[in-house]
Amino acid sequence: MVKLTVNGRALEVDMPEDTPLLWALRDGLGMTGTKYGCGIAACGACTVHADGVATRSCQLPIGDAATMKITTIEGVAASGKIGKAVQAAWQEMDVVQCGYCQSGQIMSAVALVAENPNPNDADIDAAMDGNVCRCATYVRIRAAIKRAAQLARA
Repeated sequence: MVKLTVNGRALEVDMPEDTPLLWALRDGLGMTGTKYGCGIAACGACTVHADGVATRSCQLPIGDAATMKITTIEGVAASGKIGKAVQAAWQEMDVVQCGYCQSGQIMSAVALVAENPNPNDADIDAAMDGNVCRCATYVRIRAAIKRAAQLARA
């Protein structure tokens, strides 16, 4: 059994320590908000926060994650004002089309706004680089991040 702290809760998962966190979350804990996209940390669909840092869960073994505080899309709104602001901005700006990549996009956006409360286009592009959206909602994602930063500062 591997002990994990996910969304503020102490949980145990019966999987080998080299299992990627993505699969522990989805298959071991039934938390399906974190998505599988590529398995090689190239698309961003599996992004979670590990000790507050946007992290690709498909490449983080649960043995390493056991020492970290993990936040998933299921817990991002409860993680503070920024998580709520990003989710509100996503709805306000009507970002989502198919929605598959959005949990990873939101997790990356929350980490960005937490680190940089007033990001410009270049900051957003750099932070979101590697978060792939097949629907190409990038313009709305950028607008939503700027709006989320405004909401978080209010």
